[in-house]
Amino acid sequence: MKKIVQIIFAITSMVLVFVSCAKDITELNVNKNAATDIDMAYLVSTGTLRIAGEYENTRANMLYAATMIQHTASTAGYFSGDKYFYNAQYSGAYMERHFTDVIRLFSQAIEKTKGDANLANINSTAVILRAFDLHRMTDLYGDIPYTQAGYGLVEGDKNWFPKYESQKDVYASLVKDIKAARDKMSSSAKSMGNQDFLYGGDITKWKKFANSLLMRIAMRMSNVDASTAASVYKEAQASGAFSSNADNAHIKFAAGPQGINRNGLNDGYWNTYKYSTDCKISKTFIDWMKANNDPRLMIISGGIGSPSLEVPTTWNTKVEDQEGMPNGYTPSNIAAALSTDKADAYKKLTSQANRIFSMLNLKYLDWEDPYILLTYGEVELMNAEAALKGWLTTSAETHFNNGVQAAIQNWAGFDASFTRTKADIDTYIAGRGFAAASSANKLKLIGEEYWAATYLNDIESWSNWRRTGFPALKPTNDPNRFEVNEIPRRLIYWESEISSNPANYKIAIDRMGGDKFMTKVWWDGGK
Repeated sequence: MKKIVQIIFAITSMVLVFVSCAKDITELNVNKNAATDIDMAYLVSTGTLRIAGEYENTRANMLYAATMIQHTASTAGYFSGDKYFYNAQYSGAYMERHFTDVIRLFSQAIEKTKGDANLANINSTAVILRAFDLHRMTDLYGDIPYTQAGYGLVEGDKNWFPKYESQKDVYASLVKDIKAARDKMSSSAKSMGNQDFLYGGDITKWKKFANSLLMRIAMRMSNVDASTAASVYKEAQASGAFSSNADNAHIKFAAGPQGINRNGLNDGYWNTYKYSTDCKISKTFIDWMKANNDPRLMIISGGIGSPSLEVPTTWNTKVEDQEGMPNGYTPSNIAAALSTDKADAYKKLTSQANRIFSMLNLKYLDWEDPYILLTYGEVELMNAEAALKGWLTTSAETHFNNGVQAAIQNWAGFDASFTRTKADIDTYIAGRGFAAASSANKLKLIGEEYWAATYLNDIESWSNWRRTGFPALKPTNDPNRFEVNEIPRRLIYWESEISSNPANYKIAIDRMGGDKFMTKVWWDGGK
């Protein structure tokens, strides 16, 4: 018996030693200094930077929207927008990247900070930026996942297949969420501080951004729900929107390693166009600026020359010589659209033929340039339209003048050489003739100036054009267009949705009436 007890004791001792050792070994693999959770401010800042991502901004903004809206033009086939081609990768890029990345980050931050009064500002910042991004996405595609968007990883398998909501319902949610986030911000809550790449934790400016975004949303739905639009607009405007360019919502980038710390829009221009001749200022835009003696002409155009053959200081920067590229042509047929002398010059230059057209100005094509979300100039132009609609009692002319002036002055934020004198700006504004114009022509002038003010923010330009019809643009005529020779009314969904979320995708396209370029979204008169 004694022997048996000894054996049991020995075995027990060995087990205890083993467990103890195993525990010790396990503990050795734990970094006691590591954070057990992520600071949600850092998650929001990462999401902010990724709003400006290169992949989707190159494709959705530059290759599609910028050429569709005739700010830029190209003879290269991969520029799909002004030839109305369908490229699945380009069309679905914004949805692909933002649902799987940007929206996921903001949704996670919202979930982790909800109900914590001390984190109210971080929560509100995430809500507003999530709303901004989903507002842009619904304007691009129509019906989208909203309530459940980005919560798949946050809530287990609950929202792996998020339902698509009608754009009308999405807009209602946008208004509700932005207002709630705005009103929840508090000076007593923790600040985002330096992790806020828009306003450095200034909640007064965040509230102005929220109100200005609400005004944009309200104006967008003004043709289909005027009473709601007027109510939302007036409440937001009275609550305090942008009052100068100092309030502008733009993402700031620091000098140093790029990574996601870069303006992806300009990064796309740098890599794809800065040292090529593929992308040019469009003839539509150049001719409009020349006809109106617009002081922005030699800001937007860098002149005529070749970045691969000549230094920019040698380019032709004479205003009268600037030549825009016609939209919708290829190298084989563009000569027919040019004057005889230009056509002859084009043919003689062969591989450098595109040198005869005005280049984009290299000074606004840098990684560290601001990425614009919304500006005071846009707000004042919206106020001018709101005054004409009777939503405001203030002067439409004053708002128009303020908007145009702010839009021109805002260029100085890219480069000091873009500064224009007040006298030059005043002369330009007077030449537009807003005061004496009819109500119909005033709306036309506002639409044209909004188009000019949103250059580089071409998704917004395209959305406002779809709502207003201004400026009056002539569609191109490519025989290989995907559907019809008309400027598209939306982009086609990310193709992966057809297989990865088929049931909800089908409900959406059935409700909208199809997944085509010419399928209108709700605020554009669709379903």
